[in-house]
Amino acid sequence: MPQIAQLAETYSSQVFWLLVFFGITFFLIGRGMVPKVMDTVAMRDKQIADDLAAAQAARDRADEQEEAWRQRENENRAEAQALIAAAKSEAASKSEKKIAAAQKRLDKKLTEAEARIAEARGAAMSEIENVAADVTQEIVARVAGASVDEAAAKAAVKEAMANV
Repeated sequence: MPQIAQLAETYSSQVFWLLVFFGITFFLIGRGMVPKVMDTVAMRDKQIADDLAAAQAARDRADEQEEAWRQRENENRAEAQALIAAAKSEAASKSEKKIAAAQKRLDKKLTEAEARIAEARGAAMSEIENVAADVTQEIVARVAGASVDEAAAKAAVKEAMANV
């Protein structure tokens, strides 16, 4: 192969130009551009560190102000709670007096209402017994075809109601 044969003849010139090219590239980039990039990176790192320090200082000041605000709020809250407690106790004593007077009136009305309810309950029970006795007579007449006198129906209803 002729390409391989001429490799020995051109080898030294190719190595020479490779070294020249890489040398120029090294000096241009390595000595010219890299230090500028490194300076920019260092400056940026310093700026970030300064910004973080300023942010931490601002956070510390904000924490101090927040703590002072919390203390003021706690003091104000304690004062408000004391005022509320005093108002509650005053209102409670007034309410207790009003409730006691109202309770006396309600107890009187309750006693009267219970008496009326007991009277109405008795009347309702006797009415229910009468209606139940009538219904019982009708049911027995329809189902069994027999007739039951009113006294027997009322006695059966009273006996059933006693068990309830």
